[in-house]
Amino acid sequence: MAMSVLLVVMMLTSVVYAICAGTVTEMSAGLLEGAELAVRLGISMAGVLCLWSGVVEVMRRSGLMLKLSSLLKGPLSVLFPETKTDPDLRSDLAASVSANLLGLGNAATPLSIRACTRLHDNAGRTGVASDSVCMLVILGAGSLQLIPATVAAARASLNAQNPFEILPATWLATFVSCTAGIACGLLLRKIWK
Repeated sequence: MAMSVLLVVMMLTSVVYAICAGTVTEMSAGLLEGAELAVRLGISMAGVLCLWSGVVEVMRRSGLMLKLSSLLKGPLSVLFPETKTDPDLRSDLAASVSANLLGLGNAATPLSIRACTRLHDNAGRTGVASDSVCMLVILGAGSLQLIPATVAAARASLNAQNPFEILPATWLATFVSCTAGIACGLLLRKIWK
């Protein structure tokens, strides 16, 4: 609700300013150009999202997700102790982490929601986020990315010469953010016990 109010206030302020400054024509042209760019970007992003979501589903059906799940068993069992007794939860978490590694936050969202629901059910608490749910949120926000597919698709849609030239910076930034988030989450988990 607050965000809707904020957006309406911003739009009304812009319109009033454009009328007072006599730039209504430029504002209208900017609105139309922005809408066109948003539609083009949305279509190009939808294609990339469909592609990588399909890759994640193929990984799940081919059993590769189970192999990845067993590969991630060690780190996931440290971050999410519940995975030791719930292989389906480990599989959901592995799928979510895999989607984030591929830079597909949008594809990771439904996988994370499913894992979050299982984590919440396992905790047996209502209305309170467990430590594991908080860690899942941290992983999603920090999102270590090996292939920033979404950002590369956005750069490609804007005619970047080499959309993947951001790889070293992405690796460094996401490694630092993910490591810092996990460290803070584990520290707070110990403090608040």
